[in-house]
Amino acid sequence: MAKKDDKPSVTKSVNSLNDPFDAGVSLRHHGQGYSAESRPVTGSEDMIDRAVENTVVKAIFKGNDVSRRRFMKAVGASAAMAIIGNFFPLEAAKAWAKDASGPLEKKALKIGFIPITCATPIIMADPMGFYAKHGLEGTRVVKAAGWAMIRDWAVSKQVDCAHMLSPMPLALTLGAGSPAVPFLMPAVENINGQAITLHKKYLGKVKSAKDMKGFTFCVPFDYSMHNFLLRYYLAEGGVDPDRDVKIRVVPPPEMVANLRAGNVDGYLAPDPFNQRAVYEGAGYIFMLTRDIWPGHPCCAFAASKEFATTMPNTFKAVFKSLVDATHYAHKAENRKEIAKAISPRNYLNQPKVVVEQVLTGNFPDGKGGDISAPDRIDFDPFPWDSMAVWILTQMKRWGYVKGDVDYNKVAEQVFLASDCRGIMQGEGYKAPAENYKKHIIMGKTFDPSQPEAYIKSFAIRRTS
Repeated sequence: MAKKDDKPSVTKSVNSLNDPFDAGVSLRHHGQGYSAESRPVTGSEDMIDRAVENTVVKAIFKGNDVSRRRFMKAVGASAAMAIIGNFFPLEAAKAWAKDASGPLEKKALKIGFIPITCATPIIMADPMGFYAKHGLEGTRVVKAAGWAMIRDWAVSKQVDCAHMLSPMPLALTLGAGSPAVPFLMPAVENINGQAITLHKKYLGKVKSAKDMKGFTFCVPFDYSMHNFLLRYYLAEGGVDPDRDVKIRVVPPPEMVANLRAGNVDGYLAPDPFNQRAVYEGAGYIFMLTRDIWPGHPCCAFAASKEFATTMPNTFKAVFKSLVDATHYAHKAENRKEIAKAISPRNYLNQPKVVVEQVLTGNFPDGKGGDISAPDRIDFDPFPWDSMAVWILTQMKRWGYVKGDVDYNKVAEQVFLASDCRGIMQGEGYKAPAENYKKHIIMGKTFDPSQPEAYIKSFAIRRTS
């Protein structure tokens, strides 16, 4: 007998929703045979998944349940799923079935963004029609001056969802730097796409981090990959980022002016402001961040948990729009078209040539060279939970969060890797099979299953 709080499995009373990969059950209405369920159905989404599985398996075996049961007994459920998955996109079919949802709760959204190339998918989805494609007619992007403004807009609901730095939804959820508000990060916007830029007076004089002692740097926000990657680079070179240099927060649009005026010696910043410094003759690109961590996340699509749960159909439509836009931006042949769409005043407000140089990876570096680096910036929506764990280790390493951190729990609550996989497959894109993997940062392997040991492996840190 089930306990009072147990969720009963609906398959015990509905034979048509029995597990088609279980050799011990019948799929016939009023059929005989029932075995303890390894995959019970306890909710509406499980019911959709099971219905799709039943339809596909019945079609494969042409309704012959005896043949189906013999096959499942011979190969086992896991092998059967793998075999079928090799020639039929079962997971994509499930995702599509779940998309048969109700009408959008809201169509004309306001989506906040900062005018940087990291926001490319969110920005381009407006003029290039990706929002409209998914029913979000009237949706517009709204430009903010800095990340504190984006955070405040999102929390106070002045925008429905927003372009955020990938550490920001984690910080908001934990209450680091602001009151705790549960936020979700369904998809990454860009990978790579940042650089360390130095004032032109240092050209030929700075070779490594140790030459940067005494510098004043700026980053766009405390809870940013820019801050954590700069700290990581400096510390690996023996420079304590809290004691040997100064790191200030400056909104990205103000960085070039501060560099030109000599208020800062350099910055780790988003583009186009690294390339704009070269364009204006104010500085040079010292290092691309892809050379610190190839494929690192930077910016992302974020929304409050309240928005996602009270407007689930609208949330999914935005999600799909941005997964579509991100895959379009990933293709090198589309980059010049995108540069033209996002350069105007109401979006990036930058010379098209500068934006093209960033997006195509063909650019002058300010040191006299013309560089070809196609992966200077790229676009991949999958929000690896292991990336979230790395960010959390750096937040703890540098004292932005205190005490014990349940790394996996927080990562999985905020970075919606499994949901993104479903959306990607439903839209016809390939998606990783796992949510966690090891990453290599400056030659050192990060194992997401050992976050505390990773933190303790660093000589320069603020936590004991």
